[in-house]
Amino acid sequence: MTAIHVRRAQPSRTWGLVPDLASEVGRFFDIAAPFSTSDAASADLYETDEALVLEMTLPGLTGEDLDISVEGRQLTIKASLPEIDGEGRRYWFRGIVRGEISRSITLPSTIDVDAISARVENGVLRMAMPKALEAKARKIAISND
Repeated sequence: MTAIHVRRAQPSRTWGLVPDLASEVGRFFDIAAPFSTSDAASADLYETDEALVLEMTLPGLTGEDLDISVEGRQLTIKASLPEIDGEGRRYWFRGIVRGEISRSITLPSTIDVDAISARVENGVLRMAMPKALEAKARKIAISND
């Protein structure tokens, strides 16, 4: 149901340290604190009684930095995280994704696409996608005949 597409540069493993120390530091981080650039723009998608809610981390970005569109049932979120001039830096590891990020999610037909709202607060995009009235659970009255 959910397709996620993230384009990014590969992390650099240029240690710039004494080879044995670099190997040990690298081994420590791989074992003790693994990280993955596939976690870029991490997102949660959950359902409430009223809506489908998407929360996505986009540190340092504002609403003006995002391009959000819905075509048919396809929700697409695009952002550009600025590149950093790494000249003079000797990275121990790189885990911050830079460049273009795009995520696409196929929405269920139960979503009222005309009522979708979005806001960015503290680097978190939150989108509320209300369920159409006919999709909401209803209590059925039972008569005693």
